[in-house]
Amino acid sequence: MKKMLVLIFVLTLCAVALSACKVGNRQIGFDTTQTFKYAVIQLGNGELIEGEIETWRDFSESEEVQITINGITYLTSYENVIMATEKF
Repeated sequence: MKKMLVLIFVLTLCAVALSACKVGNRQIGFDTTQTFKYAVIQLGNGELIEGEIETWRDFSESEEVQITINGITYLTSYENVIMATEKF
């Protein structure tokens, strides 16, 4: 019984620790780790934003992705974004 309680405590502690960390440049919750270096974002007026990704985050309940390039954070649909591991 003691071993089971210790195991549950350790697993809970690990889950809390992992939910607050960043791996690569992807902000994670309990998703897998993915690292992308470059992105092209198409804005509503047709303008293209291209650059090195500082951070990015997806929202599992929607098709939205939040990407920071050059200190500016963009929230858009995955339909408007291309992300890559190398500059293209």
